[in-house]
Amino acid sequence: MSLAPRAVLVHRTTEYKELVARHGTHGQAAFFLASRGRDIEEVAERHRRTRRALAEVTAAIPLTWRQTSLERADLDRFLFGPEDVVVVVGQDGLVANVAKYLAGQPVVGIDTDPGRNPGVLVRHRPRDAAVLLPSVLAAGTGMSELTMVEAVADDTQRLVALNEIYLGAAGHQTARYRLGLDGDGGVAEAQASSGVLVGTGTGATGWIRSVWQERGGDGLDLPAPSERRLLWFVREAWPSPATGTSLVAGELSATHRLSLTVESERLIAFGDGIESDAVELTWGQRVTVGVCEERLRLVG
Repeated sequence: MSLAPRAVLVHRTTEYKELVARHGTHGQAAFFLASRGRDIEEVAERHRRTRRALAEVTAAIPLTWRQTSLERADLDRFLFGPEDVVVVVGQDGLVANVAKYLAGQPVVGIDTDPGRNPGVLVRHRPRDAAVLLPSVLAAGTGMSELTMVEAVADDTQRLVALNEIYLGAAGHQTARYRLGLDGDGGVAEAQASSGVLVGTGTGATGWIRSVWQERGGDGLDLPAPSERRLLWFVREAWPSPATGTSLVAGELSATHRLSLTVESERLIAFGDGIESDAVELTWGQRVTVGVCEERLRLVG
């Protein structure tokens, strides 16, 4: 017997709750913020909007569905099932945080703070949930399939991200490695830089875009979020008698990969800015980066 759908509400602790937890009481938190020229009422109002949004979305879940609630901090310990409908209530970045743990489950993004969030990934309002959720699993429901990026190390470690993957030294200091492209005859260039960034069309609204703009585009077009194409950039490559700068930017189609061989004692790879969930790489290890087979299925 197939299981009933399960709504998984993903949210994060509000700034207000974090402040009260740190300082003990509302009054102490208010005093702390006032000493820094901020008003706690602004923070408390955002907290109330988030709580109202969560209550409205919870009430909209069909009665025949199962449901559970999940904090962002617990994502790496939660087992998503194939019957899940993931409802992200919060900011765009929260959708990116959850994407790496999914395997084709539909995602509904609910914006708790319109105007403050760009709304690229959280495309709906809490009031939309009553109509949206019951129709998510119906044939013909509009879905955007967003391209993701993956890094695979030669020891089978694997990292997936929705926006971008960074490879470099912890602390963004000088990283030493050999960089090459699959299908380029095995040619690789020794480099010293502050890291390599490989991003998707979704990431082209964030870190990748800032590097692209800084470089004047480098003759590259930013990919669309659903396009199976990535851009990569070497950050601050350093020329020396032993290191080169001829491979500093490019694009990867769905069939091509970027290859990096570590020549430092320790490098890391992390996705979507979450450095605490990094893949550790040591001297001589090889990691390849390219388009991920899985895609994020975003409703709307």
